Amino acid sequence: MPKKKKAVKAVEPKKAKAAQPKTKKTTKPKAKKAAKSLKPKVKKALKVGRALKPKKKKALKKAKFLKPRVKAAKPKVKKASKTLLPAVEETAVLLNSETVFEGPLFRVLRDRLVEPGGKEVTRDVVRHNGSVVILAIDNTKNKRDPWVVVERQYRHAAGRFLWELPAGKLELGEDPLQGAQRELAEETGYRAKKWKPLVEYYASPGFLGESMKVFLAEGLVAGDAHPEDDEQIAFRLVKLSELVKLIELGAILDGKTLSAVLLYARKIAGKRSK
Repeated sequence: MPKKKKAVKAVEPKKAKAAQPKTKKTTKPKAKKAAKSLKPKVKKALKVGRALKPKKKKALKKAKFLKPRVKAAKPKVKKASKTLLPAVEETAVLLNSETVFEGPLFRVLRDRLVEPGGKEVTRDVVRHNGSVVILAIDNTKNKRDPWVVVERQYRHAAGRFLWELPAGKLELGEDPLQGAQRELAEETGYRAKKWKPLVEYYASPGFLGESMKVFLAEGLVAGDAHPEDDEQIAFRLVKLSELVKLIELGAILDGKTLSAVLLYARKIAGKRSK
């Protein structure tokens, strides 16, 4: 009997003593410290939140400011497309035409006419059969940066040597494609397996009636050149990328070469991005 009472007394105090100090010392102080440490963080977060509010307002103001610009741009594009493509093309009424000069390459006319605006004027115009320009490329090794055939010849009107694409005048009534094939063979000796029109433009329509048709020639086959007696032409092949760099540096001054090379380079760049 005395042994059982001692065992009960020994067990009870151990449980009570072990349970009470653990809950007081471990849980309560930790909870208080955590609460205290979180307070400044919450305050900082609130301060940051308040600081961000005006930025949001500024962003909204910017967005509102940009909206009318986008809306205003849409009708401008529509109006421009309508003015560039008129439904009916107006023509002038020619009253009188006089030949002032006539040579083997062109003739100069003095025309009296009524223009589409209704005004009567006198214009001196250089009439020409038209010309062809050939952008002859060799893309067998590199389609992204092909070789381009260019010529160097002296131009008296410019008073200097110029690097140009092969080109020449059309005979009266000559088919432009046949003229381009003839000029490429005469000036460089090259022939091409594939021909494609690239662009047509007027070099100086204020007084010059010459239309210039540019052809893209691919699949080059070398041959012997036979230029005309008054032509002294040296030609070579230059990479397209190098030719564009020369244009950017101002080393290429010929208009037909500038327009054709840059247009073709842009088309190649568009194909790469697709």
